[in-house]
Amino acid sequence: MSESALLSLHNVSLKHQQQNLLSNISLTLTAKQIMTIIGPNGAGKSTLIKVALGLSKADSGEVYRRPGLRIGYMPQQLILNPLMPLSVSRFLAMARSNRQQIDAALARTGISHLRERPLHDISGGETQRVLLSRALLSSPNLLVLDEPAQGVDISGQTELYELISALRDELGCAVLMVSHDLHWVMAQTDTVICLNQHICCHGHPAQVSNDPEYLALFGRRHAEAVALYQHDHDHQHDIHGDVVCEHHHHD
Repeated sequence: MSESALLSLHNVSLKHQQQNLLSNISLTLTAKQIMTIIGPNGAGKSTLIKVALGLSKADSGEVYRRPGLRIGYMPQQLILNPLMPLSVSRFLAMARSNRQQIDAALARTGISHLRERPLHDISGGETQRVLLSRALLSSPNLLVLDEPAQGVDISGQTELYELISALRDELGCAVLMVSHDLHWVMAQTDTVICLNQHICCHGHPAQVSNDPEYLALFGRRHAEAVALYQHDHDHQHDIHGDVVCEHHHHD
């Protein structure tokens, strides 16, 4: 085991009703590293996060978390009971934090002004910042973020990802993230893991975007758009970086 590993998985597999959710997953996350997991719907991304956190148990393989590791977890979405109105500060206080910690977390994510607002009365982007604030309350060495920009508009997504990058620098924490925004992934991530039950490919973003398995999953046209973006950062793109082979299910 690497001395510098904060988190490490070795040959982790998990089945549910005879279906492989994860198959022989190995990865190592070190201090201050940003690792992003990408892949189509049903690839096992959230399952991998839950196994890494110890919320789900693998059928086989080893999961190592450094003793004393402080993890700040931002789940994929916040489900609220509409009959229980909750202010932002009250919600954060449920994480057993004192006022000083709450104020510091809200200031760090730029939403101090929302302190007493009801959670039902704020935007998608503001809700994600509240969840990020909650993840910061533990002074984490590792931030684990499952689709942190979900339900956020394009300009808000950019700001949120920039904030995550700044927090990594400021707190010196590592970041393990699930993301669909391939432009962000390619621009900011140290290591990409391309998941489809097993690890199709992994490594530096530039290397992964040329990998045949990545191209098979995401489509050449999309990969070329991302490659173009990698080499030319002086103009804006309005391509979302959504997964090409993914089908969104509408209720």
